[in-house]
Amino acid sequence: MTLTDNVTKRIISKLINGLDYRIEIVALIDAEFLQYVLDFFKQIVDAKLKNQLITADWYKNEFLNAERPTDEVIINSGLNKKTISNMYNTAKREIALDAAWEHYEVLYQIINDLIENNSEVSILLTIKFRNVSVELNISESLIVINTLAVKRAAIRGGAWSTAGKQVEKLLMKTLCMLFDVPEKHFDQTQLPESMREVDFYLFDATLNEKYRCEVKLMGKGNPEGADVIIARNSKIFVADKLSDLNKRQLSELKTHWVELRSTNGYKRFSNVLEELNIPHRKFDGNIDSKLENIFSILFS
Repeated sequence: MTLTDNVTKRIISKLINGLDYRIEIVALIDAEFLQYVLDFFKQIVDAKLKNQLITADWYKNEFLNAERPTDEVIINSGLNKKTISNMYNTAKREIALDAAWEHYEVLYQIINDLIENNSEVSILLTIKFRNVSVELNISESLIVINTLAVKRAAIRGGAWSTAGKQVEKLLMKTLCMLFDVPEKHFDQTQLPESMREVDFYLFDATLNEKYRCEVKLMGKGNPEGADVIIARNSKIFVADKLSDLNKRQLSELKTHWVELRSTNGYKRFSNVLEELNIPHRKFDGNIDSKLENIFSILFS
């Protein structure tokens, strides 16, 4: 999933204005998932009309096919790559595929056991497409429901990961431009290419000192904050929300933090710039107008 420029702008604008940005991601997840549901239902109708049974074999052939990318097969089986890596100390393709197929056989047996032990329950799923109607029995319906659940989880995980990757550096640039930090003090081309890929740095007035910045669009109470700082030796930590514990931990580590969700939280970034001797100007103007001007540059 890729965020459009308009969605990215809205997320950054909401973050800086201290508003919740998550509805933007949830809306994208819903839209992509519902489109997948419609497309998948069309495949089911087509399979039924061709007299193919919607069975475990059909699902396995379609969604656990070895010709598919490894990550897709893993997700479609109801697993994730990290689980396989933890189980086998590796996630190489051949091992991952075997683990996915084995897991799916277990899953299908669970479906059969559930049906056998709940004979009083009946499910009949009817799908209509272009005046053609097909019906799925309880076994077929549970296979379809499981497919949709796994896909929803995959879309959700990908969306949140994409949001972080696409928004974080642009958010830092926006904050810098909001306080008129000269570009050379956040120009990432001064860094080796390997560092530019994953990090964002600010440079002091002399350009000799550089400060690693960390952005986490996490919820309050997330225990990851201090661990990330310790592991990566970050000097500046910008977050959507921080708990009191997070703030104490960061302060003890002498890490400058900014909580955007607090009232005028973005203004704390000006204090950070001041303390680290990074050239800037105070900002007290219309935030929306300023953001509009910044976006016209960043997204041109």
